[in-house]
Amino acid sequence: MKKSISDFLKMVLIFLAGKFKKFTMRFKKSKTMKDYMMVYYSDAKSARLTGRKVAWITSGGPVEPLIAMNVIPIYPENHGAMIGASKMGGSLCEKAEAMGYSADLCSYARSDISCATINGGPIGGLPKPDMLVCCNNICGTVLKWYEVQARYFNVPLFILDTPFCHTEYTNEAAKYVRAQFDEYIVFLEKVCKKKFDFERLKEVGHLSHQGQLLWQAVLDTATNKPSPMSAFDAFYHLALIVTLRGTQDVIDYYTQLVAYMKNRIARGIGAVPNEKYRLLWDNIPIWHRTRWLSEKFAAHNACLVADTYTTAWCGALKYIDENRFLDSAAEAHARIYLNIGIDEMAKMVLEMIDKYDVDGFVLHSNRSCKPYSFGQLDIQRIVEKERGIPCLMLEADMTDERSFSESQISTRIDAFMEIIKERKNK
Repeated sequence: MKKSISDFLKMVLIFLAGKFKKFTMRFKKSKTMKDYMMVYYSDAKSARLTGRKVAWITSGGPVEPLIAMNVIPIYPENHGAMIGASKMGGSLCEKAEAMGYSADLCSYARSDISCATINGGPIGGLPKPDMLVCCNNICGTVLKWYEVQARYFNVPLFILDTPFCHTEYTNEAAKYVRAQFDEYIVFLEKVCKKKFDFERLKEVGHLSHQGQLLWQAVLDTATNKPSPMSAFDAFYHLALIVTLRGTQDVIDYYTQLVAYMKNRIARGIGAVPNEKYRLLWDNIPIWHRTRWLSEKFAAHNACLVADTYTTAWCGALKYIDENRFLDSAAEAHARIYLNIGIDEMAKMVLEMIDKYDVDGFVLHSNRSCKPYSFGQLDIQRIVEKERGIPCLMLEADMTDERSFSESQISTRIDAFMEIIKERKNK
């Protein structure tokens, strides 16, 4: 077992050191992202030796009750992103397709399902779960995906159903979702074989809220000109607010990251040298081409200063009330970006365009993420009508590199940037 854990950690470190080297910020005398993630995965891999439970949970799921119960949360979607960044998505998706899963299914799901059977991927598979927690506020695919994994590992599954909030959060929806949070706690007590610690949840809820505020503060530094960070940096630094939300580690890391960004601002250092154009990104990153896209836009002196993806982990802040954490958390989880109507999503995009003063809007039409991609044309039309800025639609897939045409996308970016340059020079 010791050798297995050591090998696992070695693969994690190699991955983190190599795949995101360009976007790694270094802090003097402080822990790096690699340090935090090494401990995180070490705890998860050795959980059976230490008597802790491991739960696989969707990225939009309520993690705070797990933290309060000393359960280690693991995110298959994060694993999917690592698979994409390692350019292993195509081969793992092919394996899932050979198992009978359609190529039209989410590449996160396909790669995760096939990984589980061979302990594959860049870090040799994920620690085995004791339970699965699925919230459908991000998509419907997760329901069947997690059912498949629950059967494969023969572990209990909890499903949190959040009604779609087209325009408002009704009283009926509030009661329905809140009641499920009570069921969630009963589920955890049964699996963990101990009573739920509500006092501990208050502490975790406070840390979670503070962590989200700090993450928003990190993203807000990009309102500066030049921006001290890009969306590609945000994609990297997002990891902790997802995996360790509700812990002191998140507070420590983002406190130092905010200070680091403010120092860059004071020194006039931008993420893109000679920043002239500011862009907004929509949808999940194209993980297997983040470096290429970063360099491609930077070659045009363009910086993607914000994105709708990383803001999702602080977008529901206005609904959180630490004094009634479970009630407000139920509302916040039901009203995230992907669980609201197109008009509401467009309002948020327009607010970001104004806040970050962007010159163009880049939309990733993601073959794998239908909820994120359906409605993008409507949002694009609204943006063009209300703000009159150029928009670019790129067709690709977040994990499966087989759906990416570098020459086609390169040509589109060049043409898009020429339009922006002409407009700025008038």
